[in-house]
Amino acid sequence: MSVWTLGINHHTAPLDLRGRFSFALEQMGPALHGLRQTFAHHPEAAILSTCNRTEVYCASDRVDVDHTLNWLAQAGGVPMHALRDYTYTLQDDTAARHAFRVASGLDSMVLGEAQILGQMKNAVRAAEAAGSLGTTLNQLFQRSFSVAKEVRSSTEIGAHSISMAAAAVRLASQLFEDLGQIRILFVGAGEMIELATTHFAARSPKQIVIANRTMEKGEALAARFGASVMPLADMPERLHEFDAVISCTASTLPIIGLGAVERALRKRRHRPMFMVDLAVPRDIEPEVKALDDAYLYTVDDLATVVQTGQAQRQAAVEQAEAIIDEGVQSFMQWMRQRDPHYGVVSLIREVNQQADAWREMELAKARKRLAKGEDVDAVLEALSKGLTQKMLHGALSELHHPDLAHQTQAAETVQRIFLRGKH
Repeated sequence: MSVWTLGINHHTAPLDLRGRFSFALEQMGPALHGLRQTFAHHPEAAILSTCNRTEVYCASDRVDVDHTLNWLAQAGGVPMHALRDYTYTLQDDTAARHAFRVASGLDSMVLGEAQILGQMKNAVRAAEAAGSLGTTLNQLFQRSFSVAKEVRSSTEIGAHSISMAAAAVRLASQLFEDLGQIRILFVGAGEMIELATTHFAARSPKQIVIANRTMEKGEALAARFGASVMPLADMPERLHEFDAVISCTASTLPIIGLGAVERALRKRRHRPMFMVDLAVPRDIEPEVKALDDAYLYTVDDLATVVQTGQAQRQAAVEQAEAIIDEGVQSFMQWMRQRDPHYGVVSLIREVNQQADAWREMELAKARKRLAKGEDVDAVLEALSKGLTQKMLHGALSELHHPDLAHQTQAAETVQRIFLRGKH
């Protein structure tokens, strides 16, 4: 059994390309079914999709990275040869290391970010629901969660990190003299918008409005911050009212177009508008960035802001990597034990088969003797002796080995196996 990972992330692929391979949670089930059906052997599979990455995790006796790449390319409507340059492929120990680093927040734009762990757990739940999460991948992810928990509890990996939301506040502060005097529109009501709203609300802006497709969810978020809500359909006509717009939805197409922003800026008499697009795929058309009075930032733009405090975090990173190293070794040991050709599981199976063969042999002898009318006690005694001799023959032969070093090692092993209760 092998594990392999194929993916694209913020290190390897530009934002617009990552957007083509974004999977919403409700798309995971059909996507996983589609992926597995393209393989003759139906491997275990899971998909992790966030604003920073899309990763396909598979486990099977037969590794087929090119097949996985072809499926992903088709899913995103990109030629396989064009996608290959932006992907990374990992197998076994490197795949495990990567999963552990991702879960621990070491592979994120924001070092030590907490959100990725929840996103990975959602991916696992989606794979479970789709019936594509087998023993091997489940073990990989459960160990990822354990490693991440240890990293977060025993290191200060997140102590000096700056979240995307905090970075957005910092950039807004550079544009506006007083954040307490601005009106802010938050588009969406998911986890990222909740985090961004929390950070901006701490600066007591003049007004906070939540625009969301589902009014109930928008109202629930607004109630926490004393904000108001509006239907998403009203946004184009009211966009000019806001000094800052923070958007993060699951829409597959931009919901704030160039024309709407141009009209809003004219109504604002070209007063600046601060805009942050935290969504992948984009919520705001990229052409907006070219407008003189619109200051548009994407998740990739915020990356440079959050990459601070590296010196303070280096010690924590080294500690985290050491924990991950131990986790990888443990997982690979578990994989080797399950190997049908070389692992301990195979050896256990063979030992049991040999023991069963000896048992059947001695039972057959005993039955023949009983059929002849021999004394039952004598037959049982012969059976027990015959079985004991067969069980001990190999160990006793090793103890009589002519090589002294071999004999000493054999003695230690025999002692450990047969006499452990006496030492």
